[in-house]
Amino acid sequence: MRSTIGVLLAVLITPLAQAELIDEIADRGELRIAVQADNAPYSFKENDRLTGFEIEFGQDLARELDLRAEFVEATSAEVLPGVESGKYDVSLIPSSESPKADGPFDVSQAFGEKKLVIPFQKDNPAFESAVNNALDRLKSSGRTAELEQKWFSNLQPAQPTPAALAPAPTH
Repeated sequence: MRSTIGVLLAVLITPLAQAELIDEIADRGELRIAVQADNAPYSFKENDRLTGFEIEFGQDLARELDLRAEFVEATSAEVLPGVESGKYDVSLIPSSESPKADGPFDVSQAFGEKKLVIPFQKDNPAFESAVNNALDRLKSSGRTAELEQKWFSNLQPAQPTPAALAPAPTH
């Protein structure tokens, strides 16, 4: 009987524990986004103000979640530990650098041509669902593509190496 009650309590408490991050963020009314202030065109300072893709995208993401965006400057070494500890709610990172599935984070679906993901504290399915739905709305509205065009279209592609420029040998 006691083990049945224990299992029942665990099942009832688990959804409450999983909703904590989204509830905490909603109560605060702001989404804390870690950014690196020296990572152009993603985020950088211009006239002492943060600007860049992450800033505009973060504002749009927060608005889709009915929150204010609060940007917190962090070094690259501080970002993921800060998300894990709750100092920041999210950050934006390329999916190629995405945390491992068995690590302390979950991540959003990859979005945009740059295949960015949003890491957040593990085991928060309500928050994950809210973020993924917001990402879908930003994509459907064309806003994600608009921001990528604005911030990434002028980037120079990697220059070919001199060997790549040499004509192929003929046989």
